[in-house]
Amino acid sequence: MLAQIRAFAKSPFSAVLIGLLIVSFGVWGVRDVFKGRLSNDVVQAGPRHVGPGDFKRDFENFRKQIEKQAGQPVTTEIAVQNHFDVRVAEEIATREAFAALVDKMGIRPSDSLVKQQLQKIPAFFDQVSGRFDKTQYLTLLGRNGFTPQRFEAQLRDEISQNHVGAGLVNGLRAPRAYAGMGAVFLMEARDVSYFPIDPKTVPQPPTPTDAELTKFMQDNAQALMKPEYRILTVVRFSPALVGANLPIDPAELKKRFEFRKDTLSKPETRSLAQIPVKDAKTAQAVSARLAKGEDPQGIAHSLGVDAILYADKPKSAVADAKVGDAAFSMQPGAIATVQSSLGMAVVKLDKVTPGKAVTLEEIRPQLEAELRKDAAAEKVYALSQKYDDAHSGGASLTEAAQKAGVPTVTIGPVSAQGGDPQNQPVGGVSPKLIQTAFALPAGGESEVQDAGNGEYYAVRVEKIIPKALPQLAEVKAQLLKVWMAREVSKRLQVKADELIAWVKKGETMDAVAASVGAHVEHANNLDRQTAGQNKDLSQEALGQAFTVKPGEVFAAQNAKGFGVIIGKLDAIRPPVGAALAQATEAGRPQMTQAIFREISTDARKGARDQMKVKIYPDQARAALGLEPLDAKGKPKAPAQ
Repeated sequence: MLAQIRAFAKSPFSAVLIGLLIVSFGVWGVRDVFKGRLSNDVVQAGPRHVGPGDFKRDFENFRKQIEKQAGQPVTTEIAVQNHFDVRVAEEIATREAFAALVDKMGIRPSDSLVKQQLQKIPAFFDQVSGRFDKTQYLTLLGRNGFTPQRFEAQLRDEISQNHVGAGLVNGLRAPRAYAGMGAVFLMEARDVSYFPIDPKTVPQPPTPTDAELTKFMQDNAQALMKPEYRILTVVRFSPALVGANLPIDPAELKKRFEFRKDTLSKPETRSLAQIPVKDAKTAQAVSARLAKGEDPQGIAHSLGVDAILYADKPKSAVADAKVGDAAFSMQPGAIATVQSSLGMAVVKLDKVTPGKAVTLEEIRPQLEAELRKDAAAEKVYALSQKYDDAHSGGASLTEAAQKAGVPTVTIGPVSAQGGDPQNQPVGGVSPKLIQTAFALPAGGESEVQDAGNGEYYAVRVEKIIPKALPQLAEVKAQLLKVWMAREVSKRLQVKADELIAWVKKGETMDAVAASVGAHVEHANNLDRQTAGQNKDLSQEALGQAFTVKPGEVFAAQNAKGFGVIIGKLDAIRPPVGAALAQATEAGRPQMTQAIFREISTDARKGARDQMKVKIYPDQARAALGLEPLDAKGKPKAPAQ
C-alpha cells in the first residue's frame, strides 16, 4: 500500500489534485479546516475559564442542596429536566465575570492576606491544639472536590469583592427623600368597609353525573395521576444482621486494650500562664509580680507582649516542649523561669488535675462492641464478595443470595418518593436504594452498592406499575367535594359581580349588604407594616385594599371560611409628624442596603457584558455524562 501511495505521488494526477487543493484553500481559507472548538470549557469570562470538573462540582453541590430542601432524591436527569444545569452555569458565569472585572481593576489581595484569611477558617483547625492544620486542610478540600489552588483562588476572589463592597457601602447613604417615600409607603393608613356573601344565598349546583366527574378527573389528570410504583427484591449485607452474637477472642480483646488504653485513659492536665521576657532581670521582676498575685495578662501587656494561657490542657497541648516539661514538673502555685525554644519565659502553674488510667474491666463493653463491629464488617464484606462472585458468574440476584447464604426481601409497591399507594412511608428503603431501583428497567438487577455505615445492598426490579389515573370509585368522594365547591365558587363570583355593579351605580354598601342578609364591617387604620396581623381579612382582600384607589370596590376570598367578601376602600391617610420623621431615619439603612443590592446586581450584569461571557451548554451536559441537545431540544443519539 505504501509503495502504491508513493507511485501515485509521482504521477501527473497527483499534481492536478494538489493544484485543486491549493485553489480551494485560496478561495475558502485554510482557517476553516481548523475552525473546530478544541477547548472543553463550560464557561468563559474574559481570561477566566471554568472546565467540566469545576462545573460538575458546583452542580453536584447545588443538586445536594435541592435534595436536602426537598427531602427526597433528585437525580442528575431530574435536575437537568428542571434546567438546574443552566441555572448553575449562569451563576458561575456571573461570578467569574465579576471576579475578572475586579481583577482587571487592579484589586488583588496579597499572598500574605490570603494566607491570614485561610488560617482563620475554623474548619481547618486541629481540635486539640486549636491551630491551623495543613493536613486537615488538604483532606477536607479533597473530600469536597477542591484543589488548594482552586480553593485559594476562590478565597482571593472573595477577599477582593469584599473590599470592593466594603468601600462602596461605607460611602453610600440613601437620600432622605428616598427613605421618606419608603416610610410614607409603609405607614399610610387605609380604611376599608366590607361585607361577606354567604354561599347559601346563591343557588346550589346539581349533583354531577359520573360522566361529568370522569371528564373533570381527566381535565385534572396531572394533579390526580398516581405515580409510578415498583416492586423490588432486595438483598442486604448489614453488620446488624450478622454481628449480634459473634464470639470475642480474649487474645484480641487484650491486644485491643493494650493498643487503646493510652488514648482511653484521661491524661493529667494543668492550668498555667506563660509570659515571654527579654532577659533575666525582667524575668525576676515578672516573677515577683506574679508572686504578689497580679494578673498574668496585665503583667504581659505592661511589657508589650501577650501572655499564653493554658486552661486544663494536657502536656501535648503546650506548644513549646521545654515549657511543657517545666510546667509538668512543678507544684501548684510555683513560678519558674524557663529558657524555651523561642526565648526566655516566666511560667506560673495554677492548677493540676490528675489523670486516670483506665482498666480493662471498665472499658470491656466498649472494646467488645468494637471487636464485634469489626468482625461483623469483615463478615459482611466477605458475604457481599461471595454474592458478587456468584452474580458476576451469571447467577440471578435470588440465586446469588442463596449461594452467599443471605436472605432476600420483597418490598413494594413503592414510589420514587418512598411511599406506598396510601401515601405512607415504605419501611426498609433508603433514598439511595430507591434511586438505584428507579434507574433500572423491569427485570434489571443492580451490582452490590455501598449503603454507608458498613452496609451494602443489591436490588432487582420485579415489576413496574406505570403512572395511571385512579378509578373513579377511588376518588369519587373527594372529586364530588371539589366539584361542588368549584360550582358554588362560580355562582358566588357571579353574585359578587352583580353586587359590585350595584355599588358602582350609586347604591350604598349598607343597602347592598342588606340585600344578601349581611351587614357592613369596617377595618380602619390598616398599614403595610401591620396589616398581616388582621385576622378578619384574607391576604387576597388585604392585597386588593392596598392596590385599589379610594372609592373602588373589589371582591376577594373570605378569611372566615368558604365564601367571598365585597370590599370598598373608603380612605387613604398619609402619615405625618414625628412618627414619619422617625420612620424615615430608621429606614435609611435598609434603603441604603437595597440601593447597594441593586448596584451590585447591575455591576454583575455589566461585568458579564464587559468580559464577553460565553456559556457552552453541550460541554455542561458532557460534564454531567449527558448527550448534547439537538435543534429540537432533545438529546442527540450517541455517536456510533
